[in-house]
This record gives sequence, structure tokens and C-alpha cells, in this order.
Amino acid sequence: MKKLNKRTKENRGRIEERLYNQDEAIRLLKEAANANFIESVEAHISLAIDPKYSDQQLRSTLILPKGTGKTKRIAVLMPLETITPEYKNLADVIGSDDLIETITKGDLDFDILIATPDMMPKLAKLGRILGPKGLMPSPKAGTVTTDVKLTLEEFKKGKLEYRADKTGIVHLLIGKSNFTDSDLLENLAAVYNSIENNKPPGVKGRYFKTFHICSTMGPSIEIDISALKV
Repeated sequence: MKKLNKRTKENRGRIEERLYNQDEAIRLLKEAANANFIESVEAHISLAIDPKYSDQQLRSTLILPKGTGKTKRIAVLMPLETITPEYKNLADVIGSDDLIETITKGDLDFDILIATPDMMPKLAKLGRILGPKGLMPSPKAGTVTTDVKLTLEEFKKGKLEYRADKTGIVHLLIGKSNFTDSDLLENLAAVYNSIENNKPPGVKGRYFKTFHICSTMGPSIEIDISALKV
């Protein structure tokens, strides 16, 4: 068994085996985020769902009001004749058939790919390249759109896609350890409300099982879900 270092032992010692309200949890998380770099803050939400049933699957998007603290490169695929200077200024990468050719070569210099519906048939053949990396545009992810400007602005503000994995757990980046308490709390509330509002129709009775937050190097802290309800 790997021996724990002094910092890890001290951080784990801060956390009691109980539920915390969100204010306490954020305070403790930031106290424990004492590595020599700015740590990411994550939320891990376990849901009472069985994703093997189509009516119990969860996949949606939300805009974190205070962003994630992480800058992502956004590419846009659209017909050449519709590309304007405004779109070029907003997107990190933009193109039409030339961008498809670039992707075909395996050059994926972006984190998010937005496409207009009329370009999707041309992308179909690139599923084997984009799919494994989670880059294939889809309506559910909000990355297939006719309103390119609005979609670009939303993703620049911190819009992100989330889904429950096969065990029914949602994993989300909700900020950085140098965010203010109020900013992290605001993002936390947005996450809870989005998941609550997108409850799959096949889920009956209890929906949330557990709600944990942690920093990159810090211990996991369980939040009292009843305290999150607004």
C-alpha cells in the first residue's frame, strides 16, 4: 500500500465522516487545496438511475455562471460562404471542407467542435476519429446549431456537456481553487439545479444518492443534498 505523505494525511484529517452543508464543504475544500499549483474543483454526483434503460439516461448541458476557470479551444465547421469576420474573431479554429481535411489527417487542435446541421453528413465519415475523443458534434451536446454566434458565446462563457456514466455518476469540473467561495457556491447550485431539472422520466422516487466535491489533490467531501435544494 502506498504510504500517504504528511500533507495528504493532514488534509484527510480535516474531514469528518458526516454530511456538510455547502458553505462548510467549500471552506474545507479550499483549506485542503494547498498544493503548489491552482487545483481544479470537481463535483461527483451519484444518481439512483440505471443508464442501461433509455428512459433513465442523463445527458444535458449547462452554463456555469462563473465559468470553469479553464480555457478551451473551440472550432466551428460551417459552409465556406457563411463564414464571416465576426465568426473568425469568436472561434479559435474555423473552416469548411478545409477543416474536414485537417481533421481527417488527425490534426485536432481544439477541445470543442461546433457544426451547422448542413455539415453533419460530411462529418459522418469522421466518427472513428472524433467519437473516441468526445468531439463529435451532437444536438444533445448543444454543438449542432443554426445559431453559430450564440453557441460560440455560450461555450466561451463556460457552457459544458455532462452525462451520467454507466454506473449513474456525473463528473463535472465546477471551477478552480482560487475562485471565491461565492463563485464556487453559485456554480455548485447551477449544477444541482440542472441535474434536478433534467431528471430522466423513468426515474421514480429518490433521484440523488450522494453529492461529493473535491479538489485535484484534496479529499472528497460529501454534501448534504437537502441543503442544496432551493
